[in-house]
Amino acid sequence: MTTAHEAPPRPRRLDDVPGWFPVLDQVLFDWLLNRQEAAGVRGDLLEVGVYMGKSAIFLGRHLREGEHYTVCDLFEGDAPDDANRAESTKSYSALTRQAFETNYLSFHDELPRVVQGPSSLVPGEVERNSCRFVHIDGSHLYEHVYDDIGAARDVLVPDGIVVLDDFRSEHTPGVSVAVWEAVLSRGLRPICLSTQKLYGTWGDPEPVQEELLAMVRGRGDCGLSVQQAAGHRLVRLKSKGMKAPDFPPSRHAERDASPTVPKPAAASASTCPAPPRKPPTRARRLAADLLPPLLTRAIRKARVTGPSTTR
Repeated sequence: MTTAHEAPPRPRRLDDVPGWFPVLDQVLFDWLLNRQEAAGVRGDLLEVGVYMGKSAIFLGRHLREGEHYTVCDLFEGDAPDDANRAESTKSYSALTRQAFETNYLSFHDELPRVVQGPSSLVPGEVERNSCRFVHIDGSHLYEHVYDDIGAARDVLVPDGIVVLDDFRSEHTPGVSVAVWEAVLSRGLRPICLSTQKLYGTWGDPEPVQEELLAMVRGRGDCGLSVQQAAGHRLVRLKSKGMKAPDFPPSRHAERDASPTVPKPAAASASTCPAPPRKPPTRARRLAADLLPPLLTRAIRKARVTGPSTTR
């Protein structure tokens, strides 16, 4: 446990960064972003709500030359209203911009563009039709999530992907209402559902769904069910012992992994080997055979202890 005067331990692996980014979502982020890149889809990246940077660090690995990456969070700044302020105080009191930046720079050479403030700043900071992938994990209040979804729609390129966190958590009903409202009346079309996130697009979800279904059916560590609801195909996924995609360790892991050379054990009487014994000569063997046993033992004892001295 760290005190107020101690710096938090430096992350050596992605798993060392605090936050909620399950393995299933890591696999889906990686697969969807790799698919975009293989198809030549270009565009910027955006994350709203970064906490300590776990998913932001993961996303940053997929930033390509010529693309821009923007993150937005209140950090320790003032919330725009009382409800948001209460939420931030309760759940994110330990979050600071410095903590996020320290974690991010442990894995990357440069920070993304950081917008510190409410997510309502995003429309003025990110160009329309500029992003290929948007991750929304900010406020859990309906009004804010509603606006965040509208902002995501405006900044995404055609067939760009939005990921909405906490769409079915028991403590976030406002997110659920905003997300399903977007599906039913704002044109959002689901690609798939993980345990906590809905992946969607305002483009055609069918091509990516077909490739995703083929990928999932080819592996035994992902549960799958497909349902129809309100004219949408809902692909539900669940991890069955999935392993996270490979992710390089932080620079601290390389710096701290200095080899330790074991120190030689101190010599002691109990560990020092005894000097080799000389084989007995022919004269000694003959004396042992001819002399009385009592005298033989006395001679042997004198050889071991050496001559006695007196003062």
